[in-house]
Amino acid sequence: MIQFLKQTIFSDDVPRSRLLQISLFAITAILFCLPFISSGARPLNTAATICIYIVLVASYDLLLGYTGVVSFAHTMFFGIGAYGVGLMLNYFPASGWAALAGLGMALLVSLVLALLIGLFALRVRAIFYSMMTLAVASSFAVLASQMSDFTGGEDGKTFSVPVIFSPSFELLETEIFGRVIDGKLLTYYLLFFVCLALFLFLLRVVNSPFGKVLQAIRENEFRAEALGFRTLFYRIQANCIAALVATIAGALMALWLRYVGPKTMLSFDVMTDILLIVVIGGMGTMYGAVIGAALFIIAQNYLKTGMGHLSDALSDLPLLAQLFHPDRWMLWLGLCFIVSVYFFPKGIVGRLERG
Repeated sequence: MIQFLKQTIFSDDVPRSRLLQISLFAITAILFCLPFISSGARPLNTAATICIYIVLVASYDLLLGYTGVVSFAHTMFFGIGAYGVGLMLNYFPASGWAALAGLGMALLVSLVLALLIGLFALRVRAIFYSMMTLAVASSFAVLASQMSDFTGGEDGKTFSVPVIFSPSFELLETEIFGRVIDGKLLTYYLLFFVCLALFLFLLRVVNSPFGKVLQAIRENEFRAEALGFRTLFYRIQANCIAALVATIAGALMALWLRYVGPKTMLSFDVMTDILLIVVIGGMGTMYGAVIGAALFIIAQNYLKTGMGHLSDALSDLPLLAQLFHPDRWMLWLGLCFIVSVYFFPKGIVGRLERG
């Protein structure tokens, strides 16, 4: 039975490190139980962001870590998913069918763009491909900002969600474990299970024969071609899969926030966060997305608050109090990243797997 679960659910890719297994189980359990552990909006928002970024980073790692393709267009696909659902729910009555229609159109647009980028840009190599994807993503962000009548411009647009996902909706009259089963909770669990399914799907992809070919292309593209594999075809397929998963992640983010805007969905800061999480967690390992996203998003949301408490506690030592002032949280986040790269050059998961 255990072997069956390993092969079907984890695609026969169960982490070898016991510490990594415990960490992954703990993160999953906390994300699943958090709505009943904490009633605050901030912890729930942090957990939802972690779920979305796990999938977003894992889909990007399919390109970078498994195929060796450096793309800066990933936030564009993320934004397409968000705008597809957000604009559809904004201009049409909020319903599940409208959300699905918006997602369907977003997936179609992402697929076409991923195919075009793959056909025309993946023929060039290294930095030239990266610069082309950066140009396309930047153009899309500018387009979203300039079409203010349709997209809301820099301010973005807020929208209503289907009634069942509205915070005012209550599924049951009685509380369960002290928690009201409202629309926000239902949205969170929809997001959690969709992200879990997408992650397991990506895990299946990278451990399939297709995934092994991608790794062969990453290691030596010329040798893979000599063995008879059409490397361009495989890279385009990987690009399309990653784009579609990122699109769904963007749609989930829009549904959770009930807002779409260029700074939240299309900003290069999102791309920077993805790259940092990939490096922290470990390239070429899906589980790195889980560890990296959890650590990075928690640091983003709570490092400043923690430094504020530490600064207050060190009020008798002015120099140290200023050093740990909350306004310097980005400095300490950067230092933490440098330390993690120095001690974990292959990422946290790479270090744990090596033992």
